[in-house]
Amino acid sequence: MQFPAIPATAWRRRILSLLLGCPLAALAGDYSQHPEAVAFAKAMQQQHGLPEADVMGLLARAEKKDKILEAIARPAEKAKPWKEYRQIFITDARIQGGVDFWLAHEKTLREVAERYQVEPEMIVAIIGVETSYGRNTGSYRVLDALATLAFDYPPRSPFFRKELENFLLLAREQHQDPLGLTGSYAGAMGYGQFMPSSYRNFAVDFDGDGFADIWKNPADAIASVANYFRKHGWKQGEPVLARAHVAAGFDENLLSAGLKPELSLLDLAGKGVAPVVDGLGVNRKAVLIRQEGAYGTEYWLGFDNFYTITRYNISSMYAMAAYQLAEAIKSQHDLRQKPAAGTAAH
Repeated sequence: MQFPAIPATAWRRRILSLLLGCPLAALAGDYSQHPEAVAFAKAMQQQHGLPEADVMGLLARAEKKDKILEAIARPAEKAKPWKEYRQIFITDARIQGGVDFWLAHEKTLREVAERYQVEPEMIVAIIGVETSYGRNTGSYRVLDALATLAFDYPPRSPFFRKELENFLLLAREQHQDPLGLTGSYAGAMGYGQFMPSSYRNFAVDFDGDGFADIWKNPADAIASVANYFRKHGWKQGEPVLARAHVAAGFDENLLSAGLKPELSLLDLAGKGVAPVVDGLGVNRKAVLIRQEGAYGTEYWLGFDNFYTITRYNISSMYAMAAYQLAEAIKSQHDLRQKPAAGTAAH
């Protein structure tokens, strides 16, 4: 969802008021003389009408964070096997926290699920995996995180430079102070950890107050996650994962076929792979996944909805953890909603 830009003159007044209110010494930041930052500021003026001097003033306030560079060089979860990765997210605390979050926002989740056709447990699980229901949204200034990675992390600097561009645009569009918005070490923001480009495309102002507040407003955050899923192809009521049986000598090339389902279950059957459960239909497309679980090697089939979860985070383990957390949350939510045995419903 795109938001209207505010006039450049209003942006200038806002940025100048921020910069004039800080000590002169604070303007001599890490990026005031960085050649790539200078080029970035020029491009922002040429392409988006943001005055070069104002952009440079903001970049002068951005601080290089060595801890960010250390963190992005060693993302801990991705190095773990599934049996350890799963234990990070499928815990009693996270399941019960998900039920608590669901019950606290029951009306909003019901309305969002109806509007966007995404199951409430899936929305809750994503927020649970990302930030433990808003408790851990990140404390870095987004400007610091994105500037550090845009100008001092060569392996992915083009990506983060684009996100920095989107961040300054969203600050203008949403009338926000770019020095005040916080997020993760990678610049992801709010309950659902949206990158700035995702924010500009998918964030939703659900309560209609003029600001898609994914930082402090659970309703906006819930709707934004649902909108992201809908726009990436989620189909309510369709399967996500199923256990798979593999025959001896099955085609192991299937395991390197990527995350997008391309082969039908009929095709997979001809290659020695079949779902353990019935009723999925022979024409449904799936991808074969192998994980090392607590009790040995596991084989799974991921369907189109599984692929949608991987659009949020390109990882089969992430998608499996999010879906299994969603299932556990729904089970416990349904149990809490039932009247106690022997209690008459009124």
